[in-house]
Amino acid sequence: MRLSFAQLLEKRVHLVGVGGAGMSGLARIMAADGIKVSGSDIKDSSVLTALRAIGVTINLGHTGENVREKDLLVYSSAIQMSNPELIFARENGIPTLSRAQALAILLSESKSVAVAGTHGKTTTTSMLTVAIQKCGEDPSFAIGGVLKTSGANAHKGNGRYFIVEADESDGSFIEYHPFGAIVTNVEHDHVDHFMTPESVFSAFESFSQTISPTGFLVYCADDAGSSRLGAMVKSCPTWSYGTSSDADLRLDEIELEPSGSRARTIWKGRSLGILEVQIPGEHNLRNAAAALCAGILLGLPPGELMAGLASFRGTGRRFELKGQVNGIRVLDDYGHHPTEIEVTLATAQRYATDGRVLVIFQPHRYSRTKAFAPEFARTLDMADQCWVLEIYGSSEQPIPGVSGSSIASRMLRGRFEPNFLIAISEIVEAAKPGDVIITLGAGDVSSLAPVIVEELAKKYPELN
Repeated sequence: MRLSFAQLLEKRVHLVGVGGAGMSGLARIMAADGIKVSGSDIKDSSVLTALRAIGVTINLGHTGENVREKDLLVYSSAIQMSNPELIFARENGIPTLSRAQALAILLSESKSVAVAGTHGKTTTTSMLTVAIQKCGEDPSFAIGGVLKTSGANAHKGNGRYFIVEADESDGSFIEYHPFGAIVTNVEHDHVDHFMTPESVFSAFESFSQTISPTGFLVYCADDAGSSRLGAMVKSCPTWSYGTSSDADLRLDEIELEPSGSRARTIWKGRSLGILEVQIPGEHNLRNAAAALCAGILLGLPPGELMAGLASFRGTGRRFELKGQVNGIRVLDDYGHHPTEIEVTLATAQRYATDGRVLVIFQPHRYSRTKAFAPEFARTLDMADQCWVLEIYGSSEQPIPGVSGSSIASRMLRGRFEPNFLIAISEIVEAAKPGDVIITLGAGDVSSLAPVIVEELAKKYPELN
């Protein structure tokens, strides 16, 4: 089913799984467009409260009655085909669209830029959005994390641009057909959907073919998968960024500090000045370079784009400081792939200076743990101490013989502890002034960070 934007405006739309990051953002944008929106989810949350405040009708629990008298049902990739609302829609002739298909209709009205990549896409999407805002524009955006400057993950702007995070996990990003795109990197992940590294690359190749011939593909010259993609694409103009000598937007004279980074930026042989970011890690300089490159290709002034990037303060769950007690800093990070964890822990070591890095890690999905257990063990051993929780399965069923101990048993400085309370107690007891504690993973491990801060405050009552 292919609807025009004008046709969509006339529909009564119901979103299944509306509490999720992607679906809540879609609901927010649709409501701002004047569409009559309802949604359902298993349990209440602050996200649903915020949606109610803007006029979205919320149903708790999934039942066919929620879909009665609706014109269109939209579902997220997390929703099973056995969901009663999907069944009701099919049995009663109510059209259905995936989230990607629905979002593609909204994108069709703007000059859109889709940010894809195995790692870094949330931060890069956020950076590009903030940089464009600094240029006096009001872009629409849909991001997989919360933008700290606005406190939202989605916004319907009045400007000509729409910046969207393009999730490759199920291959649905081929629906977007953007004007331009960024691919930060291409690496094997989502092994429940992509059996081999080559199948992941094939998905990105298909995505690149959907970019407008008059638009652009921005790719990372420092990443093997992304640069391979950039070399193959002939259907639209391509531009590269990175530290490589042949990159169109090149970074050099890099300075990495515990809480930020800077580098000289050279665009096609001409210096643009110093690119500065207030979040740590060389990977974030690359993410900023990707955003800068895309902004320049949209015709926006480099100086204002770089000022926007210098003002960027991060995205929720990406190396996010949750609290500090007696010199012990508690961070939360979404990293759930070995490559992401390696980058996060290398950044944390610099951030900690003379202190130690203590980690509570929650594996995300049984299939990913089975595929990458040795790599997880190797990268997590970069921490001084690590507590490995049980796997957060998401929508997956357990795989016999696969658990958090599959990782911990291979580690030198890690141990398996499935009990959240014990892990919190032990990491608080171990922490000393100057240390950095990180709750790490894509599941509900983030809920532990505020508790750790509270327990540290109890450990040092004299500071209260």
